Amino acid sequence: MSAFLGSGALWYVSRATGVVAMVLLSMVVVLGVVVSRRVRVPGLPRFAVAELHRRVSLIAVAFLALHVLSAVTDTYVSIRLVAAVVPFTSDYEPLQIGIGAIAADLGIAVVVTSLLRARIGIRVWRSVHWLGYAAFPVALLHGFTSAKDLRSGGVLVLTIACALAVAAAVCYRLASPGSRRARAHRVVHDGGSPPAAATDRLA
Repeated sequence: MSAFLGSGALWYVSRATGVVAMVLLSMVVVLGVVVSRRVRVPGLPRFAVAELHRRVSLIAVAFLALHVLSAVTDTYVSIRLVAAVVPFTSDYEPLQIGIGAIAADLGIAVVVTSLLRARIGIRVWRSVHWLGYAAFPVALLHGFTSAKDLRSGGVLVLTIACALAVAAAVCYRLASPGSRRARAHRVVHDGGSPPAAATDRLA
């Protein structure tokens, strides 16, 4: 077993779980936009899409944990467990590992607050949930700076596809009429009056 682990298996596990975590994180962001904009998915009711979003989020965290544990366990380089959650404390590639720690912290914060949503309130949950959009580019930066194999071949194509999917989802989220209505509603709810353009769209 030790010979197997010392043969580079942990390196492959770390790389593979990192790539899978990136793909799952992309799916989480896209599904989150689908849920927030109440987009119809053929063959699935809305509650099923929301449940799929939650489950994929949890699976992404599981692969993130495997990615971290395999990197920490690998004896080829020395990465302490604390460096995976406390940014820029690693003796090995502190910048690259630090960026990964920030991405991990953002993702964990989103998942934990989602699980505690009923207790912390919708306002706190929504504020933290926006960090999910920040977690993806930070995770992408971690991958490109720490994994040379991510910069070429099929993995690069997969990474670009994930980035394009997330970018398209975020652009749709920001440009959709529902976002403008929600902003106008919050202005009115807080005691102000919405801009004229927003009022015209709501009419």
